[in-house]
Amino acid sequence: MKKVIGIAVLLGISLAAVAALAQTADPKANAEPPAAKADEMRDANQTDSSDYVIGADDTLHISVWKEPELSETLPVRPDGKISMPLLNDVTAAGLTPLQLKDSITEKLKKYVADPRVTVVVTGMNSRRVFVTGEVNHTGPMNLLPHMTMLQALAQAGFTQFANPKAIYLLRTENGKQQKIPFNYKEVVKGNHPEQNIELKPGDTIVVP
Repeated sequence: MKKVIGIAVLLGISLAAVAALAQTADPKANAEPPAAKADEMRDANQTDSSDYVIGADDTLHISVWKEPELSETLPVRPDGKISMPLLNDVTAAGLTPLQLKDSITEKLKKYVADPRVTVVVTGMNSRRVFVTGEVNHTGPMNLLPHMTMLQALAQAGFTQFANPKAIYLLRTENGKQQKIPFNYKEVVKGNHPEQNIELKPGDTIVVP
């Protein structure tokens, strides 16, 4: 009888040890992927913000820590500048948000001790393409990162009179205008994927 009790006790201890090891290992295994995923998302966001170049008509939110009178939302004027208290005109167009942050920080050091500046683009109005012709929504369209011809046309929509086989893109580079054909019917079938090009600011899509 004592042997049976002893064996039962040993089995109980063994099972408890196994369960404890499993509980220790599982949270660690489950915790690592979300952390890695969060790091990837954070890196992607930082890359996107550092790559974006500010242009005229964009809207920026400038925040200076513990300086509410210097924190405000500002439009980028047609001349590419913004107006800030103390600093007056500051060039913003042609810079990334991080570069503008560094520029404002350096200028504020004359007036504020250890300024901590944040620049956020709240309106990407300088990056636009134009759609005209037989579409439901003509006029300017905000250019999203890596937007393609197909994505822009999906947003614009066709009228019943549109000729999707004869669409073309007008693009001006180095002072010369290019006419780039786009056959919607073929592209949606998976043919001629090279026609589904990435759009650039100022492009005009014409749907006959």
